[in-house]
Amino acid sequence: MSDVLPSGVMFNAYPDSCGGVLSEIVALLGSEHLKDAFSLFYVLPSVFNSDLDRGFSIIDYGINPNLAGADDLRALRELGIELKLDFVLNHISVQSPQFRDILERGVESPYVEFFIDWNAFWDGYGSPSPEGYLIPDEQYLSRLFMRKPELPILKVPFPDGGSRYYWNTFYQAVSVTAPEATDLADHVGLGRSEAEAAASAMATALADGRSVDDVDLGVGDLQRDSILSYVERECTSYLGQMDLNAESEMVWEYYDQTLARLRSYGARIVRLDAFAYLHKEVGRRNFFNEPGTWDYIERLRGMADRHGLVLLPEIHSAYSDGTHRKLADNGFAFYDFFFPGLVIDALESGSARRLAGWIGEILDADYVTITMLGCHDGIPVLDLKGLLDDESIDTMIGTILDRGGMVKNLYGPDGTRISYYQVNATFFSALGEDVGKLLLARAIQIFMPGIPQVWYLDLFGGTNDHEAARLGGHKEINRTNLSMDQIGDRLNTPVVHDQLTLLRFRNRFPAFGWDATVDVTDSGDGRLSIGWENGGHRAVLEADLVGLGFTISSWSDGAETRVFSSASD
Repeated sequence: MSDVLPSGVMFNAYPDSCGGVLSEIVALLGSEHLKDAFSLFYVLPSVFNSDLDRGFSIIDYGINPNLAGADDLRALRELGIELKLDFVLNHISVQSPQFRDILERGVESPYVEFFIDWNAFWDGYGSPSPEGYLIPDEQYLSRLFMRKPELPILKVPFPDGGSRYYWNTFYQAVSVTAPEATDLADHVGLGRSEAEAAASAMATALADGRSVDDVDLGVGDLQRDSILSYVERECTSYLGQMDLNAESEMVWEYYDQTLARLRSYGARIVRLDAFAYLHKEVGRRNFFNEPGTWDYIERLRGMADRHGLVLLPEIHSAYSDGTHRKLADNGFAFYDFFFPGLVIDALESGSARRLAGWIGEILDADYVTITMLGCHDGIPVLDLKGLLDDESIDTMIGTILDRGGMVKNLYGPDGTRISYYQVNATFFSALGEDVGKLLLARAIQIFMPGIPQVWYLDLFGGTNDHEAARLGGHKEINRTNLSMDQIGDRLNTPVVHDQLTLLRFRNRFPAFGWDATVDVTDSGDGRLSIGWENGGHRAVLEADLVGLGFTISSWSDGAETRVFSSASD
């Protein structure tokens, strides 16, 4: 894997994170301030046409003209910066051409099987609900891994007056507007007074937050059914992310076309988002089903190889589950979702024991990893089970919450919380906005094996944005867009300047790279040493986790240089 994966430091941002458009980020990366600090850029998927979840609900993989253009991608290549892009495997938006075709053409649409018909999938394995969808038998329902409290379904009206339920693992929103009385008169055949009364009753119910299904419309059953069918077809709009049916060859044609398109943009690395949800089978957990998931990924890898792309499957899973080892055994790099929590644990406890143990495992097993401190999602905590004991994890969560973070949970079929998942906070705020801790965390990261990925808000010392979280959801706490004036001001601060010094060193000093040898030492007194050596060049980090000081030294041809020194208190 390391022989085809680009090396260097990776910048990570939305296309509008810095200055509002991608061209401003390209200019920033090429400026004297950031020059030589980064060799890769992971642009999040709002660079494509999308409508929800800050880009992860893809309409299509065309470039979003409001945020970016083909010239921006060419300019990145001219800077010598490799591109990493997202491919959302499990789902696409209800606003996608494929799903809209179903809404318009129903059973006549060629895309009827492009998505997963819930009732067809569970036929023979469940019982019908009063609403018409199948409820899987308890032996199957109890095994489902779900991302929201309710069943993962969306009712989709067909033009012939019927409807189907489609699998919808992630977000959905259904909005109903009251019909006009004239439309009810014209299309349902109501008299003027009946139409006005029914329209008024529905408008009142919707204004009160009630469903039109429960409203007395003052008409007979047949007319009522006709009215509700009309409202469902003509007055209802949808937002959501609909699961793709990987049993359909049309879906695989779509995958191949998408990978070709990403390569045409200049991508070298493609992150596979939500791939663990793709394979579905009755009686299974339907999250990282084996061996089915591997069969799918191998087929995708064959496509990627033809297009000259490196795939990076993304999955959150407890260390004790061993999923990271399975990815490595199958020849994939993986996200080191253990690293952020282990760094917080080390800095808060003053002990390198557990972090050093993990580094040792990476080296012994020859894992290829991507490391980060913060990212567009939260700080992973589910992943730490098996590396940290439950008490340590709970303490960490409590510390981050005390510093203004927010928790995301997973849910069981009955809507009860079954597990914490991640804590949403900027990494700087998770560290109590302690500049010394952030700088030491970055120093440790640049000496970690793998590719360091740097979230823009970490680089610029971003703090928790509670107003954004209140307005847009918990994840927005760590997604604040910065103006170029704000960035200009922060570039003059020591915490940004010092991080850039560290990042340039990792990005350019020849001791680092896939063919280097790495050693790690935990002296047991809060001191951690990590060294890299390659071709006569050596770099060493000596960190004091108690005093929060560190030094970085380098040697080339026997000559020593003190690269950075941050004195302990």
